[in-house]
Amino acid sequence: MRILIGCEYSNVVAGQFRLLGHDVTSCDYLPNDVTQLNHYQGNIFDLFIFHWDMLIVFPPCTHLSLSGGRWFEKKRIDGRQQAGIDFFIRLTKTGIRKVCIENPIGIMSSHYRKPDQIVNPFDFGDPARKPTCFWLSGLPKLQATNLGDAPLFGEMLNRGEFCVSKSGQTIPSWYNNLPSLDRGKKRSLFFTGMAQAMAHQWGTRY
Repeated sequence: MRILIGCEYSNVVAGQFRLLGHDVTSCDYLPNDVTQLNHYQGNIFDLFIFHWDMLIVFPPCTHLSLSGGRWFEKKRIDGRQQAGIDFFIRLTKTGIRKVCIENPIGIMSSHYRKPDQIVNPFDFGDPARKPTCFWLSGLPKLQATNLGDAPLFGEMLNRGEFCVSKSGQTIPSWYNNLPSLDRGKKRSLFFTGMAQAMAHQWGTRY
């Protein structure tokens, strides 16, 4: 399949589909972390003139996620939130048959529609609780590959390996204590187990 992975520079998801032999292009305003791969640095909408069998896209959530709710009023006034909403909605109208749009829990449930699925990294073997929404078209819900339960993180919390963020997420301590300079970039990295599940369930069965 020809697959477009939008708003990803890290190759976490794109790389898993490439391992299965798919023709994958990633796209982001940032350069790809693996420079020899097929990556378009620029506006994702430039690429919709080409044919794609599948689109998996991670639109910026800075102005949409409920974790940033205390800044919503200012963002509504200056237009940043509406710009984020418009970008998300535009991604739902590409005409591509198989689509997954990812975002954390936020305002798109009311500005667009409720997500088809909410998953957690621990469902796929990554020891973290970070509710992740999928809006799906032409794709089945992702099936959990690890049925671990969040309370299993208790011992790791006690050892300081994990912590509970202000938004109630159970996440690795390194993830919560990043320097402000690269915090946004590193926090945008997708979890490997979930990426593997996407590739094997959507890239081989459908």
